[in-house]
Amino acid sequence: MPRNVEIKARVHDFATLRKRAADLADGPVEVIEQLDTFYITPRGRLKLRVLAPDRCELIQYARSDDSAAKTSTYEIVRSNDPASFSRILESALPIRGVVTKRRYLYLIGPTRIHLDEVEGLGTFMELEVVLSKGQTTQYGAAIAEDLMNKLGIHTEDLISGAYIDLLEKGT
Repeated sequence: MPRNVEIKARVHDFATLRKRAADLADGPVEVIEQLDTFYITPRGRLKLRVLAPDRCELIQYARSDDSAAKTSTYEIVRSNDPASFSRILESALPIRGVVTKRRYLYLIGPTRIHLDEVEGLGTFMELEVVLSKGQTTQYGAAIAEDLMNKLGIHTEDLISGAYIDLLEKGT
């Protein structure tokens, strides 16, 4: 099962962070509109991410809700039929909630930097260091911490949980 090391933080100066990420990135930014529908499941999290009327990803993942760097395991299934995926999921599982965001994606080596404008919440940054077979969580955490420093992210800005958790809490 694929793994990555993640951190998430609130962003106070989105424009400055976008410039810093662009300066570090291996290539140009990709801007992605995302609609994530989360479903209630007995284990982990399950969401249907709609990227376009004819493009979606079903993502199941598990991770702790710590604010520090944490390991996430995940599986992704891609489809060109979001309507059918949504209909099947909604017939079997209750909807937990929906997260709408605009994501600015930057790639730096094995790391995906997500700068997110989340409807109803504000602006955030996620670092996802994709781990290869045999690489440790400590290895990924060291990369994440180095990028945090280069991007000017402070420990007090780190948050735990997912956007859906923050929306439910009203924070």
